Formats: sequence, structure tokens, C-alpha cells
Amino acid sequence: MGSTKREIAHNFSPHGIIYKDGSIDRLSGNEIAPPSLDPKSNVLSKDVVYSQEENLSSRLFLPTSVDASKKLPLLLYYHGGGFCVETPFSLTYHSYLKTLVAEAEIIAVSVDYRRAPEHPIPVPYDDSWTALKWAASHVNGDGPEEWLNIHADFGRVYFAGDSAGGNIAHHMAMRYGQERLPGINVAGTVLIHPYFWGKERIGNEANEREAVREGIDAMWHVACPTTSGCDDPLINPIKDARLPSLGGSKMLVFIAGNDVLRDRGWLYYETLNKNGWGGKVEIMEAKEEVHVFHLSNPSSVNAVAMRRKFISFIHEDR
Repeated sequence: MGSTKREIAHNFSPHGIIYKDGSIDRLSGNEIAPPSLDPKSNVLSKDVVYSQEENLSSRLFLPTSVDASKKLPLLLYYHGGGFCVETPFSLTYHSYLKTLVAEAEIIAVSVDYRRAPEHPIPVPYDDSWTALKWAASHVNGDGPEEWLNIHADFGRVYFAGDSAGGNIAHHMAMRYGQERLPGINVAGTVLIHPYFWGKERIGNEANEREAVREGIDAMWHVACPTTSGCDDPLINPIKDARLPSLGGSKMLVFIAGNDVLRDRGWLYYETLNKNGWGGKVEIMEAKEEVHVFHLSNPSSVNAVAMRRKFISFIHEDR
């Protein structure tokens, strides 16, 4: 019998290929790093199930150099990958989180959420919220994970993510603004090159190649087939009338000068500054850099500067 060749619907190489039958070949993020004690950073990591029902885990990171009784800021981190590729367990995100945790002296939960196209939006948002509720179950020191019981400071909780993960971090802050969790204080959110978009071209988007713009449009429709389009508040938060109710008291947005998403980050920053939100919002631009450059070149001058700003943002109120 001859094999049936799948027809390509969208080619997002080098990251993934989506087929018309709804399947996907994931081409990036497949190199897995096991949890371990890293002797260079002195960071211990382990994988912990946060949803028994869906068999979903998070990767936890803890610096071993801190005092056993010291409470640390808690970071919930959401990985990027267009909602379709990458995981917290990939070498890329494992390396980034262990470095950040070592330098910042924080405890981090790197959240694994189900991905499109098999699990389209809102599933990634719902899984990420479930992970936050799981973390919140440790507020009284009697949750299932001892690292959080002993070390997590639930008065200093932060959301962060890059690209699609930045989109998720924004929506976690939005939901937290609507549904406060007892004992949890989300102090702030960090968006790294967030995946925001819109129907009308702004800034330098009009100068970008049409194939690039169409690819961003197409990726959103793969991630969220039920979307109303690229002005859906899920991808264009400027269109969300509830934006002033964003949870937390401060926001840090990172953008890259040569990133097609740059102007969306600027618009988000400018809107938060004038829409009555009331929190403190900062922005940092790496002028000559590309999308998520800090992951591919973590030791570069600009990537190091990003981490330092990230860390100072977490600790500035102490």
C-alpha cells in the first residue's frame, strides 16, 4: 500500500510545519535537558506535576546557595514558541532559567502548557492559570511541593515570558486582575518581545516583507482558530477595554530593534502609561537585536544587560 503524503498548510520553518490534517512537525525545541544539580550555577531543578488530570508538569529551579529559611521571590515563567513549539524542558529554556535563577536568587516555576494546533487557545491560558493556582496551594506552607512551602515568598510573585510566553504572561496578569487568589500578591510582570499583533500596520511593520506579516497572521490563526482576527484582544491587548484592570503594580517590557514585533511592544508600553492603569511601566530596547536574541546568544552584552534589568526589576522594592 502506498503512503499518503500530508499536505502542508503552513511552513513555519525552522520552527515547525503545520499540515492540513491538523498535525505538526516540531522542528525546534526538541533537545531535552534533564533536571539536575548544575555545579556551575549551583541551581537545582526538578519536574513536578501540577495537573494530575492532564498529566502536566512544571520545571522548578532553586538556588542551592541560599539560606534554608530564606524566602525568595517566586517567578512563574511561560516559554515562547508561537504557542506551538518549545517546552520548559528544552535545553534552551532550561539553560536560560537556571542562569536567571542563579543570578537573581529567586525560585522559578517554568510552566509546561499544552500547545497548538492539538490544543488551541484558550488551552495554553487555562493550563497556565491552573499552574498558578497549584503554586497558590502552597500559601499556607502545606502544599504538595516542599520547595514552594519553604522558600516561596507569595507576597512577591512575578509573571514573565518571551514571545508567545509574553502574551501568556500578559493574560495571566489580566486574569489575576479579575480573579484575585487568596494569599498571592503579583508584584509585577515582565514581557520579553511579546507576541502582540493587529490588523492595522503600525511603525515599521509596513516596511516588513509581506511573507513575514502573513506568517505572523497565520501563526495566530493556527494558535486560535476561533479568533475574530488580529484585532482580537487576545493578540491585540490595546483593543481590550479591560486593560486598565491589569493585575500587579509594575510592568517591564523588553523589545528588540530588529524585531517585527518591536512596535507592538512600544504601543503596549505607551498605552499602559496613559490609559489609567495606575502602575509603573518601564521599557528597555536592544537597538540592533532580533527576536529572542537573548536565548540564542545569552552571553552577549545586550543579553547580560537584559538579565541585569530583569533582576533589578524584581528586587528594586527591597
